[in-house]
Amino acid sequence: MSFCRDCLADAPDKATRCPHCGSPRLARHPELDTLTIAHVDCDAFYATIEKRDDPALVDRPVIVGGGKRGVVAACCYVARTYGIRSAMPMFEALRRCPQAVVVKPNMAKYVKAGREVRKAMFALTPLVEPLSIDEAFLDLTGTERLHGMAAAKVLARFATAVERDIGITVSIGLSANKFLAKIASDLDKPRGFAVLGQNEAAEFLAPKPVGFIYGVGAVSAAKLSADGYRLIADLQHADKHELMRRYGEEGARLWQLARGLDQRTVSAERETKSISAETTFERDIGEFRPLEHQLWNLTERVSARLKANALAGSTVTLKLKSADFKTRTRARSLRSPTQLATRIFAAGRDLLSHEVGTTHFRLIGIGVSHLEDATGDDFADLIDRRAAEAEHAVDKLREKFGKDAVVKGLALDED
Repeated sequence: MSFCRDCLADAPDKATRCPHCGSPRLARHPELDTLTIAHVDCDAFYATIEKRDDPALVDRPVIVGGGKRGVVAACCYVARTYGIRSAMPMFEALRRCPQAVVVKPNMAKYVKAGREVRKAMFALTPLVEPLSIDEAFLDLTGTERLHGMAAAKVLARFATAVERDIGITVSIGLSANKFLAKIASDLDKPRGFAVLGQNEAAEFLAPKPVGFIYGVGAVSAAKLSADGYRLIADLQHADKHELMRRYGEEGARLWQLARGLDQRTVSAERETKSISAETTFERDIGEFRPLEHQLWNLTERVSARLKANALAGSTVTLKLKSADFKTRTRARSLRSPTQLATRIFAAGRDLLSHEVGTTHFRLIGIGVSHLEDATGDDFADLIDRRAAEAEHAVDKLREKFGKDAVVKGLALDED
């Protein structure tokens, strides 16, 4: 099967351009009309949104992050040509590309775009399993009659619509299962559409290192290599029972995935486990008040994301990284789930008060976990209606007039 990704017209198998619109973007694969499991990944999501909203950035290397001692949250493909990557220290990124444009993250804007993409996904199938704000698995099995075309064409049409209506691009991996679909989506970025069929999976995987398999980190890969399993081909040649004898259920998983077999289903019930934000300081901080100020700013970001996703959580976790790079986390359970910045901050501030005075810190973070839906009338935050209504009123003013329209003082309430 072969078709044009731009106009969706069928094309001859040996064609190099669409005979109808002349586009060179042809999708071609022997299993194209039967595969229905997809992984959709937004291309350089944060940076692409910033370029969408500021045309002057289109051809420039863009880094989303903050501060010389911060880290790269995301970067565009132009920046990646300089060797810049996510989580790289900002000073190293700017050393490699001094002319890069650094843009501070705007999570509210990214969440909005992510929700728009998610809505478009659900128009294709109810089986959408989000992995993060900018990627998800989709199962389009049984939707051919609904859409009047094969899943591959539906996905190509979806990619075109996202680019036209939302102003960002996506890359799509199509296969027989989640493991192979995720691999495929990385093969043709950006604006990619790659297909990895079940029949070719084992041959494709064989020369890859064992760390290519999801869940096999550096420590596990070293252990496997020491045991004689350096390449996926080594796992393919291994006896399943021997792998299980050595590694238990993990051995069975490795045996399956080495052959491109994955029994996991696409589940629409997958839930976000936590929402958090953190920042690295320009200089180490040991005093309570400056740390408290940073904590409040981060808390407002976390609260905004909780509200945007209609979520609330009952556990607040404080993260601190000291000057010697040692990380400490402290958690507090709340009486009831919340999405309000004032309640989250009160818990985080109290945790912080017990840590200050022992050392200087280079990073602080705050997160909320044990999340649940926050849309019903019985949602616990509504018990304190005055505080909830006041905070939501401020949110609406900021949404309309900008973040600086209302500047709130530090909340000193205890939970």
